[in-house]
Amino acid sequence: MLLKPPVPFHELDNETGWEPVPGGAPGVQQKMLSGALDETAKTGVRTRLIRFQPGTIAPAIFMHDYWEEVYLISGKLVNGCDAEGKGGTEYAAPSYACRPPGTEHGPFTSSEGCIFFEIQYYIGDT
Repeated sequence: MLLKPPVPFHELDNETGWEPVPGGAPGVQQKMLSGALDETAKTGVRTRLIRFQPGTIAPAIFMHDYWEEVYLISGKLVNGCDAEGKGGTEYAAPSYACRPPGTEHGPFTSSEGCIFFEIQYYIGDT
């Protein structure tokens, strides 16, 4: 079984192809790179870029049942702020996180904006 179809090496256009993250806060966008994650069947893997526009606040705490690895490529991201974007811990690029299923994260904010690379996947009965 092929986990994901191959994607040949190519240049990315960082200006186009962005869309709002479904259910996400205003100013949070995604650019899908490959794969698919089926949250109902609890299978699959996806890779995508996430972009926070400058001044974005994502006020919710997130928790999901899949693995998530995040690599902050550019900018700064604050994790654990309040709903108004105050407090929390600021991380500058390059930074990395690996979140097992059930890990709470957020709220988030980025005063200058940021871009990070995400890999989300299911493995076995974790």
